[in-house]
This record gives sequence, structure tokens and C-alpha cells, in this order.
Amino acid sequence: MDFRGSHIISVKQFERQDVERVFEVANTMEPYAQRHKITKSLEGAILGNMFFEPSTRTRVSFGCAFNLLGGHVRETTDVETSSITKGESLYDTARVISGYSDVIVMRHPKANSVTEFAKASRVPVINGGDGSNEHPSQALLDLYTIEKELSSKTRQIDGMHIAMVGDLKHGRTVHSLSQLLLLYKKISFTLISPKELKMPIEIVEKLKEAGHSVIETDEMESGLNDNDTIYLTRIQEERFRTKLEADVYRGRFRLNQAIYTRNCQPNTVIMHPLPRDSREEANELDSDLNQHPNLAIFRQTDNGVLIRMALFALVLDVASKVNENTMDVSWYTGRRFD
Repeated sequence: MDFRGSHIISVKQFERQDVERVFEVANTMEPYAQRHKITKSLEGAILGNMFFEPSTRTRVSFGCAFNLLGGHVRETTDVETSSITKGESLYDTARVISGYSDVIVMRHPKANSVTEFAKASRVPVINGGDGSNEHPSQALLDLYTIEKELSSKTRQIDGMHIAMVGDLKHGRTVHSLSQLLLLYKKISFTLISPKELKMPIEIVEKLKEAGHSVIETDEMESGLNDNDTIYLTRIQEERFRTKLEADVYRGRFRLNQAIYTRNCQPNTVIMHPLPRDSREEANELDSDLNQHPNLAIFRQTDNGVLIRMALFALVLDVASKVNENTMDVSWYTGRRFD
């Protein structure tokens, strides 16, 4: 894949060597993300951060990644404050905003909307999530996290066992991660969900065609046995017609310390794309696991900055220039990354 000037719309664009290239560049970003050094490789560049659906981590992570490379960020964070409410088309929005920006990140509640937007854009567009369809940067950071977590335990992605738990029908993070894992070998998937919220059949069939083992079940605890990684998701309330429909499934699959100890290997990695729903009626990932050494959810968010810095550096063709004209950080940064 030639990253220079490319849109990043779908994980289907990636071959395994492309993923490895992103990870290689992400590794070089640690001194800047961890506030040891400053780089000005994107000084003067402007990111148009266009979020037409609620977001905290993804929006701030993309903005932070761009700032850490020396760039500036301009944001739209609500459909209600944009010209879309006046009837402006995605085509017109793309033509206008791409005149103001050097790269655009876009999130939109409608599937395939970012593809439509990118066709009209004059600059590279990165998909920040389009409805229940895809979330490529999240899939990359999840896979990067899995690789780092497993390698610390002398294991690898090829041949691993992974359980995906929750709303697998609407969860774009599990859709994109599953698509990326097609590039790897002999993975065993256990897909745990209510029958009505199963992984889309076309993704399951692709996994099987790629030579992976797939078990689908609605039994939580029996499905957790013998996994290297557990990837939990929340019930995607915003994809249901009403809150009452979502409430039918909320809280059905919960992981806490007792369930983990009873069913999981001692070194099973716990992941979640966040936000986790910590309300009493949901609580899919209990706070009693917050101090567990295998809980990787906050390492995921840290890794997200590295991956998004790598994507910007590759798309804007500065990956080889990041280490030029650097300087040490002059302010107190504490020990937040220890």
C-alpha cells in the first residue's frame, strides 16, 4: 500500500505488511507520545477533525496525535452546529473543509458515509467510525495492543485464541478487528453474544474461509475458557430504535474478578474499546478488575495515540522526518507512562 496521500477508509485496504509498517512507525512515536521529546514534523499543517457523532477518546486521541506531531487541529463536534442542518450535502462539506485542511478525520452515524465524503475531498480522509460499519484506526490500535500484550507473555497473534463478547452485530470495532485478523493464521475465535446480536454472517464466513476456527455461543462463562485475549463490547444503544430495545440485552454479559478467576487463564488479556458502560444495569466490565495487571484497556488508549500519529505521518509522508529538528520537553511530565 502506498500510504502517501491515501484515504484510510477500511481495514480491507491493508495487507499484513501494511499493518506491520504502521506498527513499525508507531513504535518510533513513543518518545513524543510519552512527552520525552517534541517534534515539529507537521508544523503548519491543519487537521480537520469532523465528528458528527458523539466521541471522547477517538476525537481527542486523533487531535492529540496531530498536535504531538506539531500540527494544528480545527474541529466540528456536533451535527447540530454544522451546515448539514441547513441541508448541505456531504459532497459540499468535503469540498469546503478539504480546502481548509491538510488531512481530515471524519466520524458519521451513517454506514459508508465516510467513503462518500472522501470521494469529494481534495485531501486524505481517515475514517473515525461510520455507523456500525467500520473503525479502522481502532482495529489497528487493538491489534497493536494484542501484539504487545502477547509478546510480553512470549506469545503471538498467529495461533492465538480470542473471545469477542457483547453486541457483535452492531459493534464496528469487532467488525474491523475481525477483518484485520483475516491477515493472520490459525486463530480460534469464540463469539459470545445474544442470538439476536450475533456477528454478521458474512464476517463469520470470511473467518472460516481464511482457515480460522469459529465457535458462536450465547453462554458467557463456558466461552471464556482457554483464551489468550477477551475483547468485550458494550450494547450499542445508539444503533437500536429505542432505549427499551437495548435494555433487553444490557447487563447480559458481565466480566468481573470472580468470573475471570473462575474461567480464564491467569494471563488472559482483557480488552475493551471503551466507553465501557459502568451503570449498574450494564456494568459489562466491572471496576473490581481496574487494578488487574492483565487489564489492557488503558494501554489500548495510550496505544491509540501512537497508531494515529503513525497514520498521519505515513499519509502526509513525514514518517522519515519525525526525528529531525527535535528537542527535549521542558515541562514537568510526571510518571504517567511508567
